[in-house]
Amino acid sequence: MAKPTTSYRCTACQATTVKWSGLCPKCGARNTMDLEAPVTANPGMRSGLVGVAPVRPARPVSSVNEAGPVPRITTGIGEFDRVLGGGLVAGQMCLLSGAPGSGKSTLVLAVADALAARLQQPVLYISGEESVEQIAIRARRIGATSDHLLLADDTDLGAAIGHIDAHAPQLALVIVDSVQTMASSDVEGRAGGVTQVMEVAQALTRIAKTRNLPIILIGQVTKDSNVAGPRALEHIVDATLSLEGDPHSSLRLLRSVKNRYGSLEVAAFEQTDTGMQEVLDPSMLFRGHRDTAVAGTCITVTIEGNRALAAEVQVLVAPTTNPNPRRGVSGLDSSRMAMLIAVSERTAALKLFDKDVFLATIGGMRLSDPGSDLAVCLAIVSASQEAAIALDLAAVGEVTLSGDVRPVPHMTERISEAARLGFRRLLVPVGTTARVRDRALELVEVPTLAQAITAVRLGR
Repeated sequence: MAKPTTSYRCTACQATTVKWSGLCPKCGARNTMDLEAPVTANPGMRSGLVGVAPVRPARPVSSVNEAGPVPRITTGIGEFDRVLGGGLVAGQMCLLSGAPGSGKSTLVLAVADALAARLQQPVLYISGEESVEQIAIRARRIGATSDHLLLADDTDLGAAIGHIDAHAPQLALVIVDSVQTMASSDVEGRAGGVTQVMEVAQALTRIAKTRNLPIILIGQVTKDSNVAGPRALEHIVDATLSLEGDPHSSLRLLRSVKNRYGSLEVAAFEQTDTGMQEVLDPSMLFRGHRDTAVAGTCITVTIEGNRALAAEVQVLVAPTTNPNPRRGVSGLDSSRMAMLIAVSERTAALKLFDKDVFLATIGGMRLSDPGSDLAVCLAIVSASQEAAIALDLAAVGEVTLSGDVRPVPHMTERISEAARLGFRRLLVPVGTTARVRDRALELVEVPTLAQAITAVRLGR
């Protein structure tokens, strides 16, 4: 939009000029030229109110034919397909982000090799961070040696599109690593800047949609684990995946943060010398394996997407001479844990004002599900009283400030997972047995945290 022009008006003869002068150019009066504020339209009043005929007129919802299931392109890596909702979709734009060293490039290279070998069609891997020789070294290390896997190294958007044109329409998939290293010569700004990132993403999106070609963009992240660049980048793509994991652990969790063609899921991988290996039963990684019960531990069943996972909560309560006792949290929300510590302290009459309290999960698991509240509170009480909870018992339920245990969703999936793992008893909120018919283990309904503590004690 053009910037409004500044003007000056003579108070004597009302003549206007774009330049200030001590004398009016028309009447010659001295010091009568005053600055006149430009007249601009208010927001919402600048566009015309005359509409144009739409290309596709609005239709009643009842007249729109129901779409069938979305055709999927399975990559051959089951856990990766699970996170996408069953596989890639033609024309899909997928953004994969993760911390440096988390294994993003290794994972997508394995996906590219598996898809190329299964479909016997070319898969193009374009890297702006590494040379073809460096990518080939990693490919040989993880066994990605398909003749249909094509490698290219370039940072120019035009050259990347040229690579796509050279192998179209046989291409099955395009991978760009990373979107922050690509730049267009038609746009000003440095590579990785807001303008360049948006131009690259929008250009590749148009290619994906017009050619029905799935494209995976790898995105760099900031120190806050957010995708580097404009937040609008996540709105452009169809699916946003996040690869998470403790740098001191080989376990990696692939989460779908956004997915227009499916539900939000989570998959587990193990980073090894030979690439990213699928973990088909993540519940075995997120809970301890021991022969005897240990005080301060309790098992819960959480929901990640549509998958139920068993996770172990560990609590350590230790005396301290520090006037300000420490509250350490790892893998859990610190503010919610402070609330649960206070609720447990009041309900069980604990004295934690002179003790350090540390809460953590194992295996790099991050618990944000309110259904893990009951297990956290029981672990706190168990650690404070040095009384171990039975190995065959798990707990699911949300704990309120009043100490009530509230229901949580997906109880059928949670109960089935607990039964599959061999648990005999499960502490659940009141009303669960009426909603769940098929039960392979004993459900113990507890309306409050106090009764849950009593039930655990009676079960020892």
